[in-house]
Amino acid sequence: MKRINEYKKLFNVDQDTTLRSLKSTYRNLVKEWHTDKFPEGHELYEEAELKSRQIIDAYHFLVSIAPETKAANLEEYEYTTNQVGIADLKHKGLLLEVTFLDGSAYEYFGVNKNVFQKMINSDKQARFAKRSIYNSYTYRKSKKATVAEEAVVA
Repeated sequence: MKRINEYKKLFNVDQDTTLRSLKSTYRNLVKEWHTDKFPEGHELYEEAELKSRQIIDAYHFLVSIAPETKAANLEEYEYTTNQVGIADLKHKGLLLEVTFLDGSAYEYFGVNKNVFQKMINSDKQARFAKRSIYNSYTYRKSKKATVAEEAVVA
């Protein structure tokens, strides 16, 4: 959640920002902080280099969690979370990464250790995840299914 809030603050956006608005803000920030504006050795060159990378990372991240992106990929997400089994779970801080048997993976933000422990201890992890994780937390796709793994699932 901290990462999401930092990126939203950098882009000065709220929860319902459109992709068009994000892209416009992204372009303006890149123009402002592009390293070509500062000659190498200039006092702001290193800051611009760092800021440029941060802006690019923030843009890709915010696009991946945008409502429009989620809506466009909803059918695939619902198929994966309802039909494909869980292969692996990783939890660090407030981030839960669920890897599915088709190789795809989703990150869920704000999942605390207690919820993760309940999921691990559940005798039906997939059912627990459907009820308590998949539609309760902000998520993004972090890894696409591989072609070979998609063929096995189909």
